[in-house]
Amino acid sequence: MLTMINEWLEEATRQLAKASINSARLDAEIILAYALRKDRTYLHAHSEDILDVTIQDTADAHLALRLDYVPIAYIVGFKEFYGRPFSVTTDTLIPRPESEDVINLLKRILPPTTYHLPPTTLRLIDVGTGSGCLGITAKLEFPELEVTLADISPPALVVASDNAQRLHADVALLESDLLQSYHLQADIIIANLPYVDSTWEVSPDTIHEPSLALFAGDGGRALIKKLIIQSVTIITQSGFLVLEADPFQHESIVAHAKRKGLTLHSKKGYVIVFQKN
Repeated sequence: MLTMINEWLEEATRQLAKASINSARLDAEIILAYALRKDRTYLHAHSEDILDVTIQDTADAHLALRLDYVPIAYIVGFKEFYGRPFSVTTDTLIPRPESEDVINLLKRILPPTTYHLPPTTLRLIDVGTGSGCLGITAKLEFPELEVTLADISPPALVVASDNAQRLHADVALLESDLLQSYHLQADIIIANLPYVDSTWEVSPDTIHEPSLALFAGDGGRALIKKLIIQSVTIITQSGFLVLEADPFQHESIVAHAKRKGLTLHSKKGYVIVFQKN
């Protein structure tokens, strides 16, 4: 049966809405535009065009994945972060908008002269880098930073490396359990570590993301606490540790960091900044 673009979109939207997917229409448009290798504006300009059977089969297959709550980012293979497209796979967490505050806070704590640093370049390490979105974005926003992307997962580092090459970010990569294999001093440590406890209720989409990047013990704080302990000997004097965690975890994390000699510098949304004094 021949189907027009607007007909496919209406039926896909109906099915997605029935599955309680709030972004039903948007997701339908993204799926069909991806199958057509066009942008979404094309759909509106050609709403009565008949879909090629092969294109429709591809769109139907991707729709079936979304109805199984596979995130759109995994279906199309990328997610925008800080205005740039990052490749993602099921080996990496999907970048979240709230994580952009890590970069926003970096812009507050680094002086404008960081864009033109003297020979003593500042070092930044992105721990648990995943797709590399944080560390790569930091490098692109502050080109003179010396940036290392670290992760315990070799497949995640492959994705991060691909993103760095495609976005022309000159960064180093390191396979490491947190900071265990990092033997330099760092002026800035940034990390979006797993902070979800296994007992928490999560969205259906989340079950498709790597558990290694999502879940941690001790109410979701185990890896964050471990990183804080490791960071004390790695951060330079007056250096910074920038962490992401659920806001209800912040109070206990701040208390733990204080006991280890770090001072709360600032907070925004999910992100906490500590300084070593």
